[in-house]
Amino acid sequence: MASGISYASDRRSAKTSLLRSASRDKLVWRGVFLMLFTTAIMSAFVVRLTHLQLVQGEFNQRLAEQNRVRLIPIPSDRGNITDRDGKLFAANRLARSVYLWPRQQSPEQWQVTASRLSPLLNTPAAEIIEQLEKAGYNSPMPVRITQQLNQSAFVALAEQSAQFPGVETIAESSRYYPHGDLAAHVLGYIGEATEEDLKENPDYPYGMIVGQMGIERLANAELDGRWGSRKVEVNARGQELRWMGTDPAVAGNQVRLTLDLDLQQTAERALAQRRGAVVVMDVKTGAVLAIASGPSFDPNIFTRRVTESEWQQLNGESQPFLNRALQGYPPGSTFKIVTAAAGLQSGKFSPDSIVNTYASINVGGTVFNEHSGGYGPIGFRKAMAVSSNTFFYQVGIAAGPEQIAHWAEALGVGITDLGLDGGSRGSVPTPEQKEELYGEPWYTGDTVSMSIGQGLVQVTPLEMTVLVSAIANGGWRVKPHLLSNQTETMANERVETGLSPENIEAIRVGLVAAVQEGTARRLNDGSIPLTAGKTGTAEVPGQKDNAVFVGYGPVDDPQIAIAVVVENGGFGGVTAVPIAHEIYKTYFGQR
Repeated sequence: MASGISYASDRRSAKTSLLRSASRDKLVWRGVFLMLFTTAIMSAFVVRLTHLQLVQGEFNQRLAEQNRVRLIPIPSDRGNITDRDGKLFAANRLARSVYLWPRQQSPEQWQVTASRLSPLLNTPAAEIIEQLEKAGYNSPMPVRITQQLNQSAFVALAEQSAQFPGVETIAESSRYYPHGDLAAHVLGYIGEATEEDLKENPDYPYGMIVGQMGIERLANAELDGRWGSRKVEVNARGQELRWMGTDPAVAGNQVRLTLDLDLQQTAERALAQRRGAVVVMDVKTGAVLAIASGPSFDPNIFTRRVTESEWQQLNGESQPFLNRALQGYPPGSTFKIVTAAAGLQSGKFSPDSIVNTYASINVGGTVFNEHSGGYGPIGFRKAMAVSSNTFFYQVGIAAGPEQIAHWAEALGVGITDLGLDGGSRGSVPTPEQKEELYGEPWYTGDTVSMSIGQGLVQVTPLEMTVLVSAIANGGWRVKPHLLSNQTETMANERVETGLSPENIEAIRVGLVAAVQEGTARRLNDGSIPLTAGKTGTAEVPGQKDNAVFVGYGPVDDPQIAIAVVVENGGFGGVTAVPIAHEIYKTYFGQR
């Protein structure tokens, strides 16, 4: 019995020993596994740390630096635009702009921030997000989302700055047009560089202000300057800790125009926002002294966010963007200067020629009327003074459409522009060109209409001024220009028209007579020196006639030429001449 008990006890002891041994082995393997796992993890950390420090060390250091150091852009001042005497047309003034630092918030957080900023900045949240997405949420550079922050919004942002991480208000200069809509079609307007602008100019920072129209666009390379930057150290909340250096901005250069501020103001005041245009030019050099187009627009609205109603108005029926000084109009009787030149230069007429005039003439069964019952036999002087239609019908038919078209071009029609936006050129088609353009034959009636500036004839107000300048300066076609530094060059590049001195004198005598005793006699009131000119009343199908005038002065020493068009203004002597009168008074009053 005792032996059986001893045997059972031994078996239990052996089993216990085996269980303990298995347990030890299991613990050993667990330890080995844990050690291997820990070693693997540590190895991965070491490899990653080595990669970050040795392989990507420079990159990560730069990334950390970007998070710690900010390059705050310093926009450059655009150069001023002045008149010929240095009086300001466009300048700069201090304004506050709101910038966002994309990295300071996640895209989701920016969605919330944009919705909260929107009412403060009067900018749609979608527009704010669009600006951020264009720059990229990882962009190290700030994104400007609004300019000219008003005082109440500035105070609100300052009071709630802790709630808007990555939102910063920066003082900078903003474009300013002190005279509002004055000379807007010449000056143009500015705006942020488009994607296309940024591609063409890789050195442009995001938010670069560039010219979008007019001189602002044409002379942008002179005006834009170079942006600078300010390097500052910031903390985790984006607050500036210390200044680390500055790369100063370089201001743009001043651009001086040929425009005369006083003449420009007079021209626009006299035009009074009516649809039409006024051009004033130096007859000897082609320097444009004033160029007005109505209705106009205020370029100041483009220095901030343009509202939907403003944009609709700018693109409305009145077309304020359209520079009417560069659009073709039927010139009416002012074109009789060209017909006279063609007739005289053809050799079929002389300055002393006399032509019978009538109440009307019948051409191919079509009756073309005179203003009155006819003036009897008259010469070029009287015909120009009273603006006789039947006189110039006959001169035009005798000279022929090709000669009229030739002399129109010689005097600048169809070949003159300023390089400004939206400009066009006039047109005086020949019979061959009419066939090509319209697929119709030329009729004698077309020549009749052409002779008095109707039918297919189109001349821009700018070209009208060049045309009459050639009569005033002795037969030279000047090159109109707007930049004062071009005047000397342009004056030397004027082109001789080929008009003979005696024929020029014959036309001059007629233009003087028109002011002394004819349709432009309102200019002969004694308040200004004697001038010369020609009125026009141009028919517009289905509408009231356009009022037109061209002229120059003074007669004894021609200095300036003027062209005026008032759409649907009626008689040129009634509507257009008074505008020219005001311009003459300002010009001669200066001297």
